[in-house]
Amino acid sequence: MADVLGFEHIGSADIADVGGKGAHLGELSRIDGVRVPYGFCVTTDVFQRAVAGSPSIGEHLDRLAQVEPDDREAIGSLSAGIRRVIEGLAVPGDLAEAIGAALARRGERTAYAVRSSATAEDLPTASFAGQQDSYLNIVGLEAVLLHVRKCWASLFTERAVTYRCRNGYDHRKVRMAVVVQEMVFADAAGILFTADPVTSNRKIATVEAGWGLGEALVAGLVTGDVYTVRDDQVVASTVAAKRHAVVPSPGGGVRDAPVEGRRQSQPVLSDDQVLRLVRLGRRIEEHFARPQDIEWCLTGDDFHIVQSRAITTLFPIPATDDGENHVYLSVGHQQMMTDAMKPLGLSFWQMTTPRPMSEAGGRLFVDVAPLLATAAGRATMIDTLGKADPLTRDALRTILDRGDFIRPVPDEPAAAPPAAAEPAPIETDPALVTELIQRSEESLATLKDTIKDLYGTALLDFVHADIAELKRVLFEPRSIQAIMTGMDAAWWLNDHLDEWLGEKNAADVLTQSVPHNVTSEMGLALLDVADTIRPHAEVVAHLERGGSLDDLAGLPGGREARDAIQAYLDRYGMRCAGEIDITRTRWSEHPATLVPTLLGNVKNFEPGAGRRHFEQGLEEARRKEQDLLTRLRDLPDGERKAEETKRNIDRVRTFAGYREYPKYGMISRYFVYKQALLREADRLVQAGVLRERDDIFYLRFQELQDVVRTGEADAALIQERRAAFRTYETLTPPRVLTSDGEALTGQYRRDDAPPGALSGLPVSAGTVEGRARVVKDMAEADLEPGDILVTAYTDPSWTPLFVTVAGLVTEVGGLMTHGAVIAREYGLPAVVGVEQATRLIEDGQRIRVHGTEGYVEILD
Repeated sequence: MADVLGFEHIGSADIADVGGKGAHLGELSRIDGVRVPYGFCVTTDVFQRAVAGSPSIGEHLDRLAQVEPDDREAIGSLSAGIRRVIEGLAVPGDLAEAIGAALARRGERTAYAVRSSATAEDLPTASFAGQQDSYLNIVGLEAVLLHVRKCWASLFTERAVTYRCRNGYDHRKVRMAVVVQEMVFADAAGILFTADPVTSNRKIATVEAGWGLGEALVAGLVTGDVYTVRDDQVVASTVAAKRHAVVPSPGGGVRDAPVEGRRQSQPVLSDDQVLRLVRLGRRIEEHFARPQDIEWCLTGDDFHIVQSRAITTLFPIPATDDGENHVYLSVGHQQMMTDAMKPLGLSFWQMTTPRPMSEAGGRLFVDVAPLLATAAGRATMIDTLGKADPLTRDALRTILDRGDFIRPVPDEPAAAPPAAAEPAPIETDPALVTELIQRSEESLATLKDTIKDLYGTALLDFVHADIAELKRVLFEPRSIQAIMTGMDAAWWLNDHLDEWLGEKNAADVLTQSVPHNVTSEMGLALLDVADTIRPHAEVVAHLERGGSLDDLAGLPGGREARDAIQAYLDRYGMRCAGEIDITRTRWSEHPATLVPTLLGNVKNFEPGAGRRHFEQGLEEARRKEQDLLTRLRDLPDGERKAEETKRNIDRVRTFAGYREYPKYGMISRYFVYKQALLREADRLVQAGVLRERDDIFYLRFQELQDVVRTGEADAALIQERRAAFRTYETLTPPRVLTSDGEALTGQYRRDDAPPGALSGLPVSAGTVEGRARVVKDMAEADLEPGDILVTAYTDPSWTPLFVTVAGLVTEVGGLMTHGAVIAREYGLPAVVGVEQATRLIEDGQRIRVHGTEGYVEILD
């Protein structure tokens, strides 16, 4: 490999040698009709030799590897030291000669841009934009050599080092090439996004343009004209007041210059120029097979492309090639788990669900476009989502109101489900709930007994076949009837008692402390574990020091504490945050996750708190029932209204708790599968088929079957998926996503909230004021009684925290999601679906949660 490579010798396969920016320029230079200024790259091998030849740089890197990502002082000091050493390195004579020869091809007075090109820069999954430095209008060999060293040094700017630390990139593995590219002394320059950077719509291109060089626009120092293009038409344009421009300095470098009066308000580009530029962009996008962020220059009437990188902030679109318009609903928002899932987790959920699901960005989506195309389907979707998630409903209405994305089709008799398919309401029957739970537990016991001795292809075939039993139990018709009857009864109570008595969300109190709610029982059971631990000071001190649970038995009271914790894990240890992803670490696999909550219970509660909590909720529900029935009897036709209300109260109290059981049964089954598959993974590691046991998490189930059958695994595929997953973790999935790539979050269209209040969906009645605790990881929660929990989402694993807090605010959720159900059962005022709540509410602020009306006030 030569030390200096011209663009004509560079392609996408050369990232390791020329970095992301250099590889992209090489690819750009090959695209017909795209003009790329002359240039070359100083390869990473030169940088590596220079660094390897300096012992002091190695010492700095060793120390840097030990620094925490948030230790800005240490990072700043070590980074500055590395930069000083690199900038002082001598350039080898043969390199200087090669660069000189490349410069001579265009004349000794030609000006160049000298830009960094790191091997982890401008990649499809991580742009690293702005992390290293660029230098413009550099003239002469000595100046170019100086700025090559400056580019090397910029690999260790404080911002670049911090970015790599936080995103898991090894400083020693990221190398620096340098791009030396002939300067274009542009009349105008700017940026082209081939997808809308705001809405993510792939069919909308946005052009930003300013006078002079593009550096000021790229750096965000000036505002340029903005042009929006769709279907080869300029559909919108905004002409900015362009008072400044960056222009070349006579002695090298660039300077800020004023723009003369009339040009300040003159459009930089004509519509024809904008369309020509966007067509170039589409050609570049097609070449790279993904939306691009393109830097361009205009001289006369000719466009030059000086850089192109993938737009990494766009949420991916589910793959399809049918040419139809699709509207995807986020499954994660319905399941209260918006985190990225690993491939094995995605495939298990797809095998479990009866609905076809598409993948994008490590998440699952359901295409509802066929439903929205019919009048009956639209009405069903809007009505159902109106109750569950107003933001999703509003996003769908936004699409429908445009009238150009979903083509209506006539309803057909077959399109509407027959009346018999609707689950019929059932009368109150506690024995049915008991029977359903017993049958689920018997099926689980059979699974455990059968799977324990299986391995190899027999194990994988058995798990695949057993998914049918999981689905049979999960979707058993009487089970769905019981759940729907409880939900219908709650809606009936809320609607009629509001109409008759002016009581809002009356069912919230009436469903406190219902029987058979395995999720709420889980939170109270941890209070009982705290009762066992509390009397034993040495056990408490051991846990506070971070001591292992395995060491408890040697402490006074430790055996009782260990047995209580183990009994809890035997019952609930299959749970964890994000539990619908089978690959997530379960409490039984990492019991220390529960310790902070357990210690909080020891500190914050008196003995017997679990029992008292349940009895208090039961008493409040009984009092509410008697109060409502008494008031109803005083109304005209009151006896009939009271009788109907009593029947629905009995229904909701019989069936509301069971709402939580099917998912518990499913997750219990998932954990059995996972334990068996990890035993198989260990066998594959021992056989040398896999490198690590968690490699199986990055394979889909069918792929894992093939690996077990053949004894061969694609290590490169696994590594590629690991890297992709790290990127997916940084993305926020939209509630609604179209096949054009447009991401819609929806809005609360209401005017009844006070100015400045954060609107959401009311899911548990009442008003509470307290200290906001913004918690992103349950294991790091430090809560006190009276606090209000603010978090992104709460699945069942968060329930142990609910016994401490006085209220709940989440970014994701619906009326019947788990967090809402448990908040009502525990009597916690709760508002869910509050967009960006964890960013807009600061930890420690005093807030007021209006769980009846559905908004949150920030008080200080």
